[in-house]
Amino acid sequence: MTGPGDVGRLRRWEDSGATWEVLTRGPDGVVIALLSCDAGEEMDRLASADPELLDYVGERRRSDE
Repeated sequence: MTGPGDVGRLRRWEDSGATWEVLTRGPDGVVIALLSCDAGEEMDRLASADPELLDYVGERRRSDE
């Protein structure tokens, strides 16, 4: 089970079979595109500076890396 917050949201997205991609990364945090599991279409965005999320994403550009 995933906890609340941005990491939980991103992990639930992954657990549903969908993917994500970092659109921007900077000193103010990241903006992540939440992509559909079938066509990779952008469904939503997650913008966050949450240290837990930044640690979880690390240097990856996409969830499949």
